[in-house]
Amino acid sequence: MLDTIQFQLMEEPFMYNAVGIDASKLKSTITIIQPAGVVIRKPFDVLHTSDELNTLVTYLKSLEGEIRAVIECTGRYHEPVVKSLSEAGIFISAVNPKLIKGQKQNTLRKVKSDPADARKIAKYALDNWAELREYSSMDTTREQLKTLNSQFTFFMKQKVAAKTNLISLLDNTYPGVNKLFDSPTRDDGSEKWVDYAYSFWYVDCVRKIGLKAFTERYEAFCKKHHYNYQKNKPALLFEESKQLVAVFPKEKSYKLLIQQSIQQLRLASEHIEIIRKEMNELVSTLPEYEIVMSMYGVGETYGSQLIAEIGDVSRFTHREAITAFAGVDPGVNESGQFKQRSNRASKNGSTRLRKVKTRYRKLKELGMKEEYIQWHAAMRQGIWNCSSNRMVQFALNNAKLREWGYPTFTEFYLKICEN
Repeated sequence: MLDTIQFQLMEEPFMYNAVGIDASKLKSTITIIQPAGVVIRKPFDVLHTSDELNTLVTYLKSLEGEIRAVIECTGRYHEPVVKSLSEAGIFISAVNPKLIKGQKQNTLRKVKSDPADARKIAKYALDNWAELREYSSMDTTREQLKTLNSQFTFFMKQKVAAKTNLISLLDNTYPGVNKLFDSPTRDDGSEKWVDYAYSFWYVDCVRKIGLKAFTERYEAFCKKHHYNYQKNKPALLFEESKQLVAVFPKEKSYKLLIQQSIQQLRLASEHIEIIRKEMNELVSTLPEYEIVMSMYGVGETYGSQLIAEIGDVSRFTHREAITAFAGVDPGVNESGQFKQRSNRASKNGSTRLRKVKTRYRKLKELGMKEEYIQWHAAMRQGIWNCSSNRMVQFALNNAKLREWGYPTFTEFYLKICEN
């Protein structure tokens, strides 16, 4: 009886077809293998056109046995193939390239080519056949959210650069104008001091026209931009302008530069608020939204960024997996009797997620106000990099700074934030 069963299994074996896809711009290299190194199709190229992708789908469906395709998440290049195979009902899994890179190779040669990468991905599919996660329709929503977060970060950097440039110009025409108002940023991204600087870009626009004329213009400015008008504010602004020293002369070219910079800042701020609103609407449709938003210290922007970068939480089997994905997990270095006690963070996974989480947490610990945390977490990149330098930390520790009569970096930074 046993011999009969074995004969039937040998006569009708169940086929596992592992499809390895190495995606690149405008084309993909594909190979198909089976267990025991059986090559069904040697590496071949498929252009990312509708005709060739449809031909690929037809060919894969003609194969006998179960089919599972694996493709690396390489920017946006893999999306046409994923979309075509997923809509055709073919199992496809989009895998982090870090996992493919860690795949063991039984060779001493170092080969880097599209066919070699396709074979490597196909072998990964066979070795991890049961653990492969199929691409789902929910991933489309998360992909949109991650793209929005990428654009949000891009425009936030532009806003920081535009604001820094604007302040440097105004320091030569109207010094300290960015500190005259403490009104919060509006929902559309506009700020009162920016609108004020557009109308009164030079100190002589305030002090040379007299208090009465300035009061009338300031009241008209508040009415035009729908700001609250305070009767004592024009007098305070007028008196402060008398003590200011402008470096640049009152020329048309400087006015043009300042107003162009303000328009650029307004445009970046408008883009940021539009993207922020779209992210909040999109993230509210995901199942983990209520749980993430209920966490302490998580607001609309931070919550949306967390969900966007983490992705589908169900793919993580335990909490340590999320920590490893963010790259903040300590490494392990043990061999024989040696066991290292302190290890650096792995810094694998999402760089953007790691920066958001670490900077936000550090600023939260410093006691900064909630509305300023997101802003400062995305700026002063040079300072963040310098502060993590080990030589700087050793040479300029808190004890030495206090001994020399200087404040610590934390005390100095908090003082800046208060001003």
